Amino acid sequence: MSIKADSRHLYLQVIDELKRDIEKGTYQAKQKLPSEFQLSKKLGVSRATLREALRILEEDNVVTRKHGVGTFVNQKPIFSSGIEQLTSVTDMIEQFGRNPGSQYLSTDIMEPTEEERRQFSPKEISILAKIERVRTADGEPVVFCIDQVPKDYIPLDLVKYEDSLFKLLEDHANKRVTYAVTYIEPVSYHDRIYKILNCDPNQPLLLLKQMHYTEDDEPVLYSSNYFRSDVFSFYVLRKRL
Repeated sequence: MSIKADSRHLYLQVIDELKRDIEKGTYQAKQKLPSEFQLSKKLGVSRATLREALRILEEDNVVTRKHGVGTFVNQKPIFSSGIEQLTSVTDMIEQFGRNPGSQYLSTDIMEPTEEERRQFSPKEISILAKIERVRTADGEPVVFCIDQVPKDYIPLDLVKYEDSLFKLLEDHANKRVTYAVTYIEPVSYHDRIYKILNCDPNQPLLLLKQMHYTEDDEPVLYSSNYFRSDVFSFYVLRKRL
């Protein structure tokens, strides 16, 4: 059916029509869409108009276009969280009715680099513990976590059994995390992490780099968390001043 009866720009109509088809299940997650020729004929628009709509849908992470292969529907994220609110991965998963878990991978004891010393400044650190874990939701791997913490802040033998490092810091070092400074980066591919998280090679990850602080502005935990973008989405509430 043609959508030209609408007075808006045609590419906006195409975007809405495709989103409706995805919402009602005409096109399922990970399913390949019909060819550009078929879609443009079905919607009654030019291929140039269709391509502009698909470009915007890809920017919005609704679809993924693979050159020479086709356009595929992305899985809708299960977890969506406002990044202005500091929430542990455990709490985030629980809030959406899923069962959080951890798969412990390793703990390395190391001397910090100059960059790591700078990150924990003004506190002087001599030994860091680097902890690698996979966070799960209902048993499915969804986040790859690399956490760095001063060695004497948490009992490292308990890391295998406690999901929340926030809780370990509070219970054993009396260090309560109250805020974090966060940087978000897209990650196009990482061989080891993609295999661990069972990701599609064409699906980007969201890397959150965070330094966590106590209410006294003491840096106590640096995290690099790789979130599956087909499972998680983050947003920021911005207010006009």
